[in-house]
Amino acid sequence: MNALLLPALGLLALNAYALVLVMVRGPLFRTRVYRPMLLNIALSVAPAVTLMLVVVLLLAIVEFFPSAVALWAVMLVGAATWLLLLPNSAYLVTELNLSHRRAGEEVPLWYDIILVLTLAMSGVLNTLANVALVQLLTVAIARPNTAHPLLSPTLWLAAGATLLLVSLGMYLGRYIRFNSWDLLRPNRFARKLFGHFAEPGNASAAAGFVVTHTVFLGILYAIVAAPVLLVILP
Repeated sequence: MNALLLPALGLLALNAYALVLVMVRGPLFRTRVYRPMLLNIALSVAPAVTLMLVVVLLLAIVEFFPSAVALWAVMLVGAATWLLLLPNSAYLVTELNLSHRRAGEEVPLWYDIILVLTLAMSGVLNTLANVALVQLLTVAIARPNTAHPLLSPTLWLAAGATLLLVSLGMYLGRYIRFNSWDLLRPNRFARKLFGHFAEPGNASAAAGFVVTHTVFLGILYAIVAAPVLLVILP
């Protein structure tokens, strides 16, 4: 349990530290609070909140309203919602461009560097934690009696595919300015998407972005999340 508790507390502390740095930046250096960062922090933790709500609903159905149809409906809708929200966590990496700095502000560069580093790291670790938790839930639901469940390559391939989709979502958010809720307007979404990739060079730029970010997230997943999973589920 300590193998899970300590990283969880550390991740909570990192998210809280990022929030504090954003909030005190304004009054400390007599400038405005950069509200888009506050929104991005909220969106970064939204996938984990969604995941917890899904687990609570599943437990409630099992306990009070046993129904296979309801269980599958909650799992499918919850998984789709979680996956659509997940790129918002890793998206905090793009804050490293320091685009929030404005001429005339007296904010030291060192402060903004540690601020965006904390934001980026919290976003990346939020992403890795979400994927690891889904792996744990998958084992608990689909393979509760399987010996050494993490030896299955399917779990790791699914994690890699999820990180690939996260990287694609990051690209769509940064360069086409899509949000998760834009899928509620599929016609507009499709027009913007095809219009973007119809322009010369955008497809290759997107491929480069997705590949490099997926490798980056995959390496960090192997370093940070996988060892914790292997301790919990040897």
